[in-house]
Amino acid sequence: MGFLIRTAFWFSLVLLLLPLGTGPDGESRVSPLQALFAAREAVGDIAGICERKPEVCETGKAAMQTIGERARESARFAYEVLDQQFGQPDTATQTGSVPASDDMPALETAPIPTPAPAPAN
Repeated sequence: MGFLIRTAFWFSLVLLLLPLGTGPDGESRVSPLQALFAAREAVGDIAGICERKPEVCETGKAAMQTIGERARESARFAYEVLDQQFGQPDTATQTGSVPASDDMPALETAPIPTPAPAPAN
């Protein structure tokens, strides 16, 4: 939700900076400098809302906490559904890989060969 509000704010600021419309006298209705100052004051006003109305910030904090919990639960549910669907390995599909044999050690446990020492002159 906050992303949408910020996007709308910056998009409207860009629209104000573009000299698209003119007034009845042929002059721009709002200069880019005026738009910049207005945007700066708006950001300052939004930043100070918690001081003027603390209940708005408390409600926003509770709403964000609820949204976070719901997103976490939704992600957990989606993980469980996907794990049920795709969690078991597919043993029916044959691939071109070579099965591991008992007499061949795995790569992780095989010792790394050391180079032979150089002959002394």
